[in-house]
Amino acid sequence: MNDALDPVTLAVLRGRLEQVADEMDATLYRSAFNPIIAEAHDACHGLYDAVSGDTLVQGKSGLPVFVGAMAFAVRMTAAAAAPRGGMVDGDIWISNDAYDGGTHANDFKLVRPFFRSGKLYCYMASAAHWHDVGGAVPGNYNPAATECWQEAVQIPPVRIVRGGELDADVLAILRANTRLPESLWGDLNGQLAALELGTKRLHGLLDEYGDALVLQAMGELRSRALKLMRAHIASLPDGRYSFEDLLDNDGITSEPLTIALDMTVAGERLLLDFSRSSPQCAGPVNISRATAVAACYVALKHLFPDVPANAGVLDAVDFEIPDRLVISAERPRPMGGYTETILRMIDVIFSAAAQADPARAVAQAYGTINALSIAGHRSDAGREGQRWVMFSFFGGGHGGHSGGDGLSHGNAPISTATIPPLEILEAAYPVRFTEWSLRADSGGDGQFRGGLGAVYEIELLEKDAEVFVFGERGSSPPKGIAGGGAGALNVFRYENEGAWHVPPMVSKMRGIRLARGERVRLETPGGGGWGDAAERRPDQRAQDRAMGYVSVEPAKKKDQQ
Repeated sequence: MNDALDPVTLAVLRGRLEQVADEMDATLYRSAFNPIIAEAHDACHGLYDAVSGDTLVQGKSGLPVFVGAMAFAVRMTAAAAAPRGGMVDGDIWISNDAYDGGTHANDFKLVRPFFRSGKLYCYMASAAHWHDVGGAVPGNYNPAATECWQEAVQIPPVRIVRGGELDADVLAILRANTRLPESLWGDLNGQLAALELGTKRLHGLLDEYGDALVLQAMGELRSRALKLMRAHIASLPDGRYSFEDLLDNDGITSEPLTIALDMTVAGERLLLDFSRSSPQCAGPVNISRATAVAACYVALKHLFPDVPANAGVLDAVDFEIPDRLVISAERPRPMGGYTETILRMIDVIFSAAAQADPARAVAQAYGTINALSIAGHRSDAGREGQRWVMFSFFGGGHGGHSGGDGLSHGNAPISTATIPPLEILEAAYPVRFTEWSLRADSGGDGQFRGGLGAVYEIELLEKDAEVFVFGERGSSPPKGIAGGGAGALNVFRYENEGAWHVPPMVSKMRGIRLARGERVRLETPGGGGWGDAAERRPDQRAQDRAMGYVSVEPAKKKDQQ
């Protein structure tokens, strides 16, 4: 047991453990009712330490930010269970706590204790974005919320399954607090099925290799992650690297909010100090400390992609995150728009790291998911009065890097999720996409250009609907690095009575009313550029013009300078 595992056995067990999580992911994606899970893959599964709750294993298709935050959710759940009989085999706990458990109230976390021979071996956990869980607006991204109860129903850790039996009372409470009870029921069943399959797969793996050997492998994978992180940190020049960026506003007042990082490299350790960031705010761009640490985990995995995805990633990292900042807010501060703030955290980590090693870092990506909800009631025969809620998020450009141009029309770097296809959205809801295209001139210039954002224009086919948008980067564009230019700003417009309007808060607004035939339009940012634009090759510029990525006139002017 004390001898190190041979590399082949360790590699096999790493793959088999990841496969357990991957199969749980796939099970949920195939069975969920909600397109945000089924199509966009806004969910994840993982294995967590029986004592500390730390991440042991994550799948390759789940959202990395969930995996990081779920360690906090597992610890929170275990603490809540302790005075109520503790963790019991056959029980499954559920919550959507955004404060101790991380992310926001749409993300429901299920924690299942995994027992072997009557002893707790590890935890299995599932997190997924449910379509609608109450609150003031359909879809729950309420840009005008000033406290958590205006965003969604608040569920602390409770048993949803007791001794293998679904708790009908808890289910009744959940179903009563959603506009879409059938969607909730389908998503919950998908998560329960995923955890059941994961339990069977892990039992099979342990039967084959033995409990002690697999546990040893989990420990060694964490140790290897730590060793690799130390080596990567040591390869950076010692020093302090600072960067700060802005959020447009909090949805309540028009004042920008600062996310500031002072990153110190000292030998094999890294300090991430966010002390200079803005205080917690009235509106819903606050995040908890748990979510902030999870965002750092994601950013570091981008910078050091060969490090195994487990808690060892953070073992060489120290954090300075004082209480009651916008990134360490406390209940009942609203947190519905957490995605926008963690994207800005990733941006400042990328930009600070670029000062230490530009070749390793990536320029900033588009920096907003542009959460958009269009909701109403059906008026067609046979479905008259039926509630519908189209909630979705949208893509943009990724930053250029030392190896080439940024990805165009990608999803946010907090995840491996996909953008829901327009065919799925049009089939499910009374809308028509009148445009879905790349946005020319939106990527930042540089030796390697930022990827392009996109243009989405959506027409309402029903009699009327209510719309909200929750975005960012309407005032402060994605930054380039190593001399690269900034990407384009985010633009949202909506149509009323033949005229187009923009939100007073630039990127956030609720209460928009649409009539049949009226449209909303999103023009999403491109990524920042990497390197001096003078170093971009003429053949690359010619191709940009030929493909329509850059308009001819601006490119000609630039070539003449």
